Amino acid sequence: MTRLNAAPILRVTIIAALFAVAAGIVHWNAGAAAESPHAVPAPSVDEPASKATAEVAVLAGGCFWGVQGVFQHVDGVTSAVSGYTGGSKDTADYRTVSTGSTGHAESVQIIFDPQRISYGRILQIYFSVAHDPTELNRQGPDEGTQYRSAIFPINAEQARIAAAYIAQLNAAHVFAAPIVTKIEPDKAFYPAEAYHQNYLALHPEQPYIAFNDLPKIAALKQLFPRLYRDAPVLVAAVQPAK
Repeated sequence: MTRLNAAPILRVTIIAALFAVAAGIVHWNAGAAAESPHAVPAPSVDEPASKATAEVAVLAGGCFWGVQGVFQHVDGVTSAVSGYTGGSKDTADYRTVSTGSTGHAESVQIIFDPQRISYGRILQIYFSVAHDPTELNRQGPDEGTQYRSAIFPINAEQARIAAAYIAQLNAAHVFAAPIVTKIEPDKAFYPAEAYHQNYLALHPEQPYIAFNDLPKIAALKQLFPRLYRDAPVLVAAVQPAK
């Protein structure tokens, strides 16, 4: 099978399995299926009105292809870059992170206009459609600590809002299982390799993307029609950690 855009070998293995599913060769385990969207209430605690025009959020929720793709379609988001957070600069590359031993999680750095969309609303989309926050160290077919659900707040206010929101959702039993999302402050973000950027937008017909990630875009449009933008905001160029 031909690799797409130098896709890493680990993802190629997953893609091969998805081709088998499409052909009826194997029966995909329900636990490895794409995450289902889950409408969640807006946060009761959010940031106050701001005069700033840019704010940064860093989130991890499984494969960064899908998380980046979701936020690239959110109105008010001006940038969404795939990368690694939680470990050191020296280990911020795909092959090393994929060992699960670096402390890094595949993550997305989101820059948004707080006058158009709040941090709390960013989190609502994250918990609703970007990933399943009840899956521990995995998302869909991807397993390992590098695919964990994590919020990396850039300041104490973001940490406070995230903690309050998780408590709110757990108290309301919005999900059938407890939220396992961790709040990990004071962690640096490192951009991923160029071939990981805009992956969903560039490869919408790839089986992994079609099966796991395009349903998230459809759910975003359905659940947040006023925040959905049809044309994604794409990454022009990034400088990787190394």
